[in-house]
Amino acid sequence: MTRHAVEIPLRWGDMDAQAHVNNVAWVDYLQEARVDFLLRGPIAELLESGVLVVSNDIEFLAPMVADDTPLLVELWVDRVGGARFSLAYELSHHDQLVGRARTVATPYDLAEGRLRRLTDDERQALSAAIIPTEPLRELPTGEPRRVYEVGLQVRWSDLDAYGHVNNVEFHNYAQEARVSLFSSKLATEDGMWVVVRQQMRHHLPMAFRLAPYVTRLGVIAHGRTSITLRTQFADPDSGEVYATAGTVLVRTDAQGRPLALPADFTG
Repeated sequence: MTRHAVEIPLRWGDMDAQAHVNNVAWVDYLQEARVDFLLRGPIAELLESGVLVVSNDIEFLAPMVADDTPLLVELWVDRVGGARFSLAYELSHHDQLVGRARTVATPYDLAEGRLRRLTDDERQALSAAIIPTEPLRELPTGEPRRVYEVGLQVRWSDLDAYGHVNNVEFHNYAQEARVSLFSSKLATEDGMWVVVRQQMRHHLPMAFRLAPYVTRLGVIAHGRTSITLRTQFADPDSGEVYATAGTVLVRTDAQGRPLALPADFTG
């Protein structure tokens, strides 16, 4: 089977304070490539009837700088089940592989407001495009020893065409909470933190409302130069959890070389 290839122009606004394309923008690129794949294939109506992202996993292999060369995203179907399908991606810039990713998605009946199974025609069309692929490595699991809370205010512009918070925005929320945590609780005297892996699991659609949600996060593992964060996005009153994220960050110097964590680092 052939891969579906999409060229995505990089924007200057995709860059962050570290002068690299921000990790959240990468998830947006996955979405652009996925929509292109669905609309150009035999199941274009799936987007109109409804399809939700169940999870996004992305592995960052090299930083990118926005220039006139577009990002090449190649994607293909790697698994199909009764109610879910998985897409695999490879991202390349200047002929260099810069990232790998996986998305699990499921059909959603917008009229009924519920998940549904794939039809026989949808399953057949997706199965015809399968290229079996090795999964990305699993992240550490567990509960953080210390949990920090950050308020989460949804913006009206965070909503997608289905009226729910778009899957990309959860990565933005994770970043906002992470920056708040590091600036106030886990700041170090030198070095910076670089995201090398992001995993997002969606449990419930999140709606716009005036009352804030809450982001809860904490360190669940750390090595010599890296830490793994667990982040939850929840309703502070009902306790409902909308999504859970795992994030691996590496501490580096200004040239991108790994730096050891402080000897007294506990998270």
